[in-house]
Amino acid sequence: MHAMRRRSKPDARLLALGGIVGPAVFVGTWAVAGAVTPCYSPIENAISDLAAVGAPHRVAMTGGFVVFGIGLIAFGLALREELEGQAWFWAVATGGATLAVAATPLGGWSGDGVHGVCAGLGYATIAALPLFAARPLAASGRRTWARISIAAAGLSAAALAANTLGPAHGLWQRLGLTVGDAWIATTAVGLAVGIGPARRRRVR
Repeated sequence: MHAMRRRSKPDARLLALGGIVGPAVFVGTWAVAGAVTPCYSPIENAISDLAAVGAPHRVAMTGGFVVFGIGLIAFGLALREELEGQAWFWAVATGGATLAVAATPLGGWSGDGVHGVCAGLGYATIAALPLFAARPLAASGRRTWARISIAAAGLSAAALAANTLGPAHGLWQRLGLTVGDAWIATTAVGLAVGIGPARRRRVR
């Protein structure tokens, strides 16, 4: 058995677009909604505050969560086709956790505790995603991108941990999520143009 290089299948390239559209819509939504929300601080306030019950731009931010969640699930399915290992699972899990965040808004029916658990799962999975991609990337000969993936996972995890432990919650949350989003979008571009980062092993 050996890793084979071939161009991505058309369906995988289409699914990979979710890893581009999802992060772009998500980041764009929280940036714009935060800028036009009175008394909202991107340094101190969490992204979820923009989608809380009663927030002026709740519908837009909830939509951003939903697009991101669906996009990550699609991206995960593309990774399953194109990349060895379990990175695809963590992409799908990130998408699922994000949809759960959208379904359990702050001040809503489920209580803030459930929302916090869903958000925490999303933090963990988005940090784990590049880490679990690193080994198959290295095995495929893309060692530089494997090292970048490890660094992205570490930085994302550290920032998201700081978000839960200290001041400037909004800043740390945005830093941690944006690092993960950047890794996702960059990897998705490679898949979307038909040059996947690694391949599943196949028997000849």
